[in-house]
Amino acid sequence: MDRTERFYRIRHRLIEKGALTRREVLEDLEVSPATFKRDLEYLRDRLHMPITWSASRQAYVLEPGASVQELPGVWFSPGEVYALLEIEHLLARLEPGLLGRPLAPLRARLTALLEHGDHGHHELRRRIRVLPVGSRRVDREVFEALSVALLGRRRLRLRYRGRQSGRETAREVSPQRLVHYRYNWYLDAWCHERQALRVFAVDAILTATALEEPALDLDEGELDRVLEAGYGIFAGASTQIAVLRFAPASARWVADEVWHSRQVGRLEADGSYVLELPYSQEPELVMDLLRHGAGVEVLGPPSLRARVAAELAAAARQYQR
Repeated sequence: MDRTERFYRIRHRLIEKGALTRREVLEDLEVSPATFKRDLEYLRDRLHMPITWSASRQAYVLEPGASVQELPGVWFSPGEVYALLEIEHLLARLEPGLLGRPLAPLRARLTALLEHGDHGHHELRRRIRVLPVGSRRVDREVFEALSVALLGRRRLRLRYRGRQSGRETAREVSPQRLVHYRYNWYLDAWCHERQALRVFAVDAILTATALEEPALDLDEGELDRVLEAGYGIFAGASTQIAVLRFAPASARWVADEVWHSRQVGRLEADGSYVLELPYSQEPELVMDLLRHGAGVEVLGPPSLRARVAAELAAAARQYQR
């Protein structure tokens, strides 16, 4: 009998019979006293089962009046352990700023659940690292205002500094959802000035004020159609198809990457990799292409090819002075 089955059998016996003697433990569960002691400590300390010893009944019982919750699924595959570690690491990064106080109980619970067998939470954190490279600082008050308005379905007044222009603008928006993408936060919202869906980088929002007016609710399918149609976070319903050819050295990396859910890729006879994917706005795609330098060539469309060529030429001129 594995540990999972033992936990559920102990819980079942305590609820159905109301008590569990030491003899029943050894005969029914077929474990040593030392193993049962470890199981009992785990159920009490990690899963918060209200188990106590009754001297009068000479048995383990549930504390009178205590509620017994369902046992969570805490027996993880390696992939599930990694996913939980990333969640826990994300919560740790947010503390003590954005969500530290309200999420403290959740962090404590998650930390307890990660203590499993001989490979506890601290050992897992020592052996597996999640590095949030590229994250940008977010103002705690702004984030809280966005969250309150989003969940309360109220409009927001934003003061926003555009990344490309550097200009500040005032916007009234109906928040639709917060998205955590590449270790940064973004707000999907209906902009009432532009009468269109827009994506706002939360770190570029200078101030956010929740208004009394109710927020406009958009259909989830429409949000996906517009905001997930093209490459990157700043998408749109109108798309073009980028055709990219990666040199063999770069292809060995890119061929295993997912750039978009509707991408199409093929390996060429010479080892190069041709990738086709939809995009709506050029800036984010151009930035990702530039990091590959001479390892990628834009085959089309002509406007994207010209944009990347101009950026590379401008960069080269800086080193010719």
